[in-house]
Amino acid sequence: MSAAIAAAPFGLPAVLPGSVRTVRAWVRQVMGLPVSVHVRAVDPARRDIDDAVDALFADLERADAVFSLWRPDSELSRIRRGELAHAADTWLAEVRSLTERTAAATGGLFTTDLTGPDGTRGWDPTGIVKGWAVERAAAHLRGVPGIAFSINAGGDLVCGRGPAASLVDPHWRIGVEKPGTPGAFATVVTVTEGALATSGTAARGDHITDPRTGAPAAGGPTSVTVVGPDLTWVDVWATACFIEPQALAQAGPEWSAYRVANTTD
Repeated sequence: MSAAIAAAPFGLPAVLPGSVRTVRAWVRQVMGLPVSVHVRAVDPARRDIDDAVDALFADLERADAVFSLWRPDSELSRIRRGELAHAADTWLAEVRSLTERTAAATGGLFTTDLTGPDGTRGWDPTGIVKGWAVERAAAHLRGVPGIAFSINAGGDLVCGRGPAASLVDPHWRIGVEKPGTPGAFATVVTVTEGALATSGTAARGDHITDPRTGAPAAGGPTSVTVVGPDLTWVDVWATACFIEPQALAQAGPEWSAYRVANTTD
């Protein structure tokens, strides 16, 4: 059976559906880590693509200005020091509500009652903000026609496509690094529309606290990778499953779209 040839948009030559792999990349340092955006399109130099990528990074800059505990001028830092009685940015209330839902969904395994870099204890949503902010910012690209995209924020990824994107290859093959073996992959996962996140100790040491003991999580895997529809929640479940490997399996049918893609002991 022969494949049909479709006329490409924007007046460019006809191409086979799903065959376009021409990619353009942007990389910027934001939220304390490199964030890369890869976009496939017949013409990835289009102005509307540039505008969407700029809007995406502007959202991430805003998230950093609001939530970073490494920035003394962030709203969250000022609130924790008692300098602000009420949050000025509406994102704080949105994330506060989200952290309540994550604690309930994971049976308290994902907590935001943590000690910050200044040594004080309090509400610290920074463990969820990266995934939430990137997933939220990806909406700028989902509205751009004729593209497929992948956003990588420190190893956690969200992939998707805009409308009328049938000409573009939507599949992204993601190698999950084997802990302790740079350049080696524990597994390779293909994502079309969805997200992938890994929690572990290889990059940052014992930074994940088990709220049941108040101590760093110990005795479990060295890394857990979860895939699913939304980066916010794959990040949450990767952390929860690092602390308790059966957390997602025990979470119930409402989370059936999420799965553990890899566990490294």
